[in-house]
Amino acid sequence: MKKKLSSLGLILFSLLTYPLTGFSAEAELSADMIVKKAVQAAYYQGKDGRAQVSMTISDSQGRARQRRFTLLRRNLSDAGVIGDQQFYVYFHRPADVNQTVFMVWKNLGKDDDRWLYLPALDLVKRIAASDERTSFVGSDFFYEDVSGRGTDEDHHTLIETNQNFYLIESHPKDPSRVEFESYTSWIHRKTFIPIKISYFNKNKEHYRTYEALKVEKIQNFQTVVQARMTDLRTQSKTEVRYDKVEYNLNLPEEIFTERYLRNPPKRHLR
Repeated sequence: MKKKLSSLGLILFSLLTYPLTGFSAEAELSADMIVKKAVQAAYYQGKDGRAQVSMTISDSQGRARQRRFTLLRRNLSDAGVIGDQQFYVYFHRPADVNQTVFMVWKNLGKDDDRWLYLPALDLVKRIAASDERTSFVGSDFFYEDVSGRGTDEDHHTLIETNQNFYLIESHPKDPSRVEFESYTSWIHRKTFIPIKISYFNKNKEHYRTYEALKVEKIQNFQTVVQARMTDLRTQSKTEVRYDKVEYNLNLPEEIFTERYLRNPPKRHLR
């Protein structure tokens, strides 16, 4: 395992703009604290944010489908503090998903509220908690991946610390609600960006992998601007690119309501 983790550090370390030349003098952190810092880095940068997202879904034959959407996010807590959040995802391309909207109210300590607006049917559909770990618009990402998984939903163990990464193993507190038995996260020690996450099923088979492919500093926040999710069972993969990323926009609260599912806030989607 140590050899594997060291090799990963050599491969992925070059993707980050905050290199580590040796062990830093930070206080020893528990696994729970490391995971919370990783969630902060991945989902809570600034008090709100916006990105134009390009998604490419490729099957085992190399055939590709494209998605393009705008992602809006608003924290209900102070900037950088883990708390309730709201997400609004508006699809532009292709034509068959144009004007589709996915909205999340992320509620800590209880099930999230999720809505999907289907313009062809003029239908607002509630997404049940049991559907959170199903495909997001036909991609290899799940609905839960868009807004993140609650830090208290899993037991976390620090397996190893090396020069560049924390290796965390996590097990669900309620296995009946998820399809995985465990997942392992490689978290960069300086930025706390999750660089790689490997998921294992009930048979302990590695079946799904998330990878951060490119990280940039935007408005003083280390930001993943390119990532990939791979399904090792089907050999399909989904790559996402985040363009025009902006933070601290003072997005209006009313955007994240059912009213705006049918009436998108076009000024904020450009």
